[in-house]
Amino acid sequence: MPTDVPQQISPSDKPELGGLNKSQRQMIAIVITSLLSLGGAYLLFYVTQSGGGWGTTNQGEFVDPPVNTVDIGWEAYGQASALWWVWVVTDVCAAPCQKTTKNMRAVHILLNRNSDRVRRGFTELNMGSSTQWLTQYPKLAQIKISKPVKSGVYIIDPNGNLVLYYAMETDPSAVLDDLKKLLKVSQIG
Repeated sequence: MPTDVPQQISPSDKPELGGLNKSQRQMIAIVITSLLSLGGAYLLFYVTQSGGGWGTTNQGEFVDPPVNTVDIGWEAYGQASALWWVWVVTDVCAAPCQKTTKNMRAVHILLNRNSDRVRRGFTELNMGSSTQWLTQYPKLAQIKISKPVKSGVYIIDPNGNLVLYYAMETDPSAVLDDLKKLLKVSQIG
């Protein structure tokens, strides 16, 4: 006479919530975690691509379209062996321009050990005003250009590319922060 012996079911194999055992629930949790991580990564990627709140940390505007010093007929008088440049360009240099030029000298000094990697330049497109005030800045190179550019402050890389642009009234600490970042990551000078 055959007797039916009930099979022993281990506690881990017992169906619990919704008919799923413990190992099935763990597998579902791993798959959901993976999908959420992958979805979050794609979301972050596309948000940063569209510039929605993240992206660059620079405070100046990128010069777009790209411009090179050769394109504008750049001629530097004095100290032309520079690597990086902080260049002030103006139509007529009145009080705001003179203040900006003074601030860029302070930026240059605040670069500390990196100050020898940067030179300062100045261009006045319409030389109608007195340039007597420039004698206070003996290390300021006079730059002549054949094509005019927008008035403001530019950071120029060692390859001669105008990288960042700042309005004349920009806080000098913004220029300093960006210049420090560029010098830190620069492989060319």
